[in-house]
Amino acid sequence: MEKMKAAITIESTTSASTSTSASTSIPIESSAIIRSHEPRVLKLSEAKAAALCLADAFAQDDVAMYFVETPDRAHKSAAANWGLHVSILEMPPGRNMDDLCTIIRSGMWRLHYRLSAEGKVRFFKEFLPLLHDTKADVLGARDDDAWYLVYIGTKTAARGKGYARKLIEYVGRMADTENRPCYLESSNDVNPVIYAKLGFAPKTKIQLTRGRRPIELDIMVREPVKAEAV
Repeated sequence: MEKMKAAITIESTTSASTSTSASTSIPIESSAIIRSHEPRVLKLSEAKAAALCLADAFAQDDVAMYFVETPDRAHKSAAANWGLHVSILEMPPGRNMDDLCTIIRSGMWRLHYRLSAEGKVRFFKEFLPLLHDTKADVLGARDDDAWYLVYIGTKTAARGKGYARKLIEYVGRMADTENRPCYLESSNDVNPVIYAKLGFAPKTKIQLTRGRRPIELDIMVREPVKAEAV
């Protein structure tokens, strides 16, 4: 079974009962607390908080805005655009981004009603099929036996502290234990260099082409590392 997402988030804990989301989210299955630096599995009830973390991280991301800032939404307010942006990123763990279980559990089906006509075409007819088909082509027989790092982002206020590295390394160790590859798409030109240092290798590039200019994504895979014999 393919492993997927759940938001690896670093939280700033101020007391035993009060915490504020402070950092990195990955759709896979965990969260870390600054005080202990130990990842934990997020609950389904925390999906909204994880989405808010990701929304902050991807507020200026071309791909994230590709479905929100469409010509037929030019009249929408900034608040309406932000609400839609958060909704797109609110997804619980699932087998795949576009499987029926994830779509229902996450409330992604509501996007059929919230996205504009052009946004629906971009998200459901261009984006999801392109990601699905590319992943299948790159991973081949391992498509359903990989860790899929769907979104990786750090809140603006918490960047530069090594949280993303710590969380990706944590996922990498789990993938190594299970002998699974890790797969991701990167929409930021700077990130492939960072991911390469964490063991990811470039495989191909894809483009979203319905906007004013093509938006390119790098496809990268980290192969499992076998433990050295003692």
